[in-house]
Amino acid sequence: MEMTGRAIVHIDLDTFFVSVERVLNSSLRGKPVIIGGSSDRGVVAACSYEARTYGVHSAMPMKLCKRLCPNAIYIRGDMDQYSKYSHWVTDIISSKAPLFEKASIDEFYLDVSGMDRFYGCLQWSKELTQSISHETGLPVSFGLTPNKTVSKIATGEAKPQGQKQVCNNEVRSFLNLLSIKKIPMLGPQTYKTLRGMGIAYIETLSAMPAELMQQVLGSNGIMLWERANGIDNTPVVAYSEQKSIGTEDTFDSDSTDINRIKALLVRMTEKIAYQLRSKNKLTSCVTVKIRYSNFDTHTMQCRIPYTSCDHTLIPHVKELFDKLYHFFQGTSTFEEEKENRSWIESSKENILILNKERKLFNALLLADDHY
Repeated sequence: MEMTGRAIVHIDLDTFFVSVERVLNSSLRGKPVIIGGSSDRGVVAACSYEARTYGVHSAMPMKLCKRLCPNAIYIRGDMDQYSKYSHWVTDIISSKAPLFEKASIDEFYLDVSGMDRFYGCLQWSKELTQSISHETGLPVSFGLTPNKTVSKIATGEAKPQGQKQVCNNEVRSFLNLLSIKKIPMLGPQTYKTLRGMGIAYIETLSAMPAELMQQVLGSNGIMLWERANGIDNTPVVAYSEQKSIGTEDTFDSDSTDINRIKALLVRMTEKIAYQLRSKNKLTSCVTVKIRYSNFDTHTMQCRIPYTSCDHTLIPHVKELFDKLYHFFQGTSTFEEEKENRSWIESSKENILILNKERKLFNALLLADDHY
């Protein structure tokens, strides 16, 4: 069936971390595999479908996970390998797709509008995902619909290793029977609010007055109402280079040993600085994040002159840590607290992030403009 108007493909690398581990070690196939921190304080980063049958899911505390699925194979994970395979898939897509957006390490959106006039959107998407699976060994699912939201939902319905096409005149009938949980970015609190209103299915949500949804949930209510009605004009944004790199570490037990923590920060900074230099890049921003055992998370950042030098970055990292740690321990002075508050902001990045990288020659060309 042909796609008229927009044609958006959403590609998802099924259970990506687990799939990479299985490519590297075939003995893991068919077994419950859980990726994440090895200690009880860690959380599940990814799990196989076999592990999900025990109730395990991403972001679950590892302590609970081990009770639910004690016989699973637990793997700490290898981000270098995952990044390598993600780049591999990105290169394959880049060589074939006219316009694509990399939404995450294992998700992609492609705009193939108009391709039906020449070849066929569905056939082209099948051949692309087959190429990815053949070359990398990774399982792939995709959804092909008129927009990003419906395509992402379609991919979820197609998993594992499946495909689903939804044409314009099929969007409403496809969405109506699905739970509101299927709507991307609908969090647990919003779900609870909607269920309190008696809304369980997308069909019910789509029939609600848009004005009421706005009254209850603000601008987020309008966005959810549009998605429930299959409306999403968000464009596919062309893929660009990574803008941040980071590293993180979790202690096996609580620690107030500041010297130990700072020594770890130094090693983490040296690691990232080396990665910057190896890629001929510089950074102009440093962010430090602390997450406590109760999962309270606090972040602080500062801007710096472009650099990739350890000896320049380390003092800034230590200074940020001191401000952040003492502020939330209640040991800062009033003036320090006033200053610190202006530095604190929410972040979903890793514990130490160097962002806004620039290629070395670009930074050098711009140097006269900054100093």
